[in-house]
Amino acid sequence: MAGVSLHGVRKSYGDVAVVHGVDLDIADHEFVVFVGPSGCGKSTLLRMIAGLEDITAGEIAIDGRIVNELDPKDRDVAMVFQDYALYPHMTVFENMAFSLRYRGVAKAEIRRRVDHAARILDIDLLAARMPRQLSGGQRQRVAMGRAIVRDPKVFLFDEPLSNLDAKLRVQMRTEIKRLRERVATTTIYVTHDQVEAMTLADRIVILNHGRIEQIGTPEEVYDTPATVFVAGFIGAPPMNLLPAEALPDHSARHGVLVGVRPEHLIWHGGPSSTTSAPFLSGRATVVEPLGSDTLVSLDVAGTAVIARLAPRLVRKAGEEVALSADPANIHFFDRATGARL
Repeated sequence: MAGVSLHGVRKSYGDVAVVHGVDLDIADHEFVVFVGPSGCGKSTLLRMIAGLEDITAGEIAIDGRIVNELDPKDRDVAMVFQDYALYPHMTVFENMAFSLRYRGVAKAEIRRRVDHAARILDIDLLAARMPRQLSGGQRQRVAMGRAIVRDPKVFLFDEPLSNLDAKLRVQMRTEIKRLRERVATTTIYVTHDQVEAMTLADRIVILNHGRIEQIGTPEEVYDTPATVFVAGFIGAPPMNLLPAEALPDHSARHGVLVGVRPEHLIWHGGPSSTTSAPFLSGRATVVEPLGSDTLVSLDVAGTAVIARLAPRLVRKAGEEVALSADPANIHFFDRATGARL
């Protein structure tokens, strides 16, 4: 097992810079998720760690050894791709055993490792099947099994669930969490899905335009987003951000953005409401009943706001809605820089 360190890592394609001086230390056995929108550099960063992309500047170390000049096969990492990358003419067993045979591992040891990985992933009854005979979820399990049998220092996952339907993605997230409990290997996982990041990670690295916006546990990036970008990216629906003016003695010279998450907006009406003035009010524009709660979109002086409320408090568009919020759940950001205040 091993840690991974990145120091001043940059990547450019000609004059176009796509990764800008990334510094990151990943501990032994840690599960770290790179998350961000398309084009933010997360997959490029993963491929540089794997050795599939050259780095323009900086250093990458695995288990304390600088690997900049090492070929992918010499870095002792195993990568799982989003398109599975299985050999169509080989059985499940042969696909999982291929890298071990290539390295000259003894047949008995290959059998032991493949059987062990297949049992962990619940695909031991599929050993004789061809990839075309498998579902998408089964193919992804085979791809993960092929990585497990190598017993690498680091697992690298490049959006492994993006080709699966919504229900299967949820099931496979659970499988990956179970896998992690059984195979405690340092793991770097790339996704654009912030729900995957929140549910899987020990720490999340949030990337934007090739730079790290924030590194933290799922709770840290959700409860105390470091920037407006993080506040708007993490959370479904994302944090509401409303423009306001800073107090005269405040350091934000160009005004602030006031942030509050949809679930932290409180219905201000009926017999249980407080006598204090509402935090904000407006007219409902969209009402989305979800059973256990209701998402209400409203127009507040021209700004769109979403509230997650108890069911049936607001029933249709056009109703006036008044909401309050606990001051402890209100966030402030500098409107000019986007930084948390």
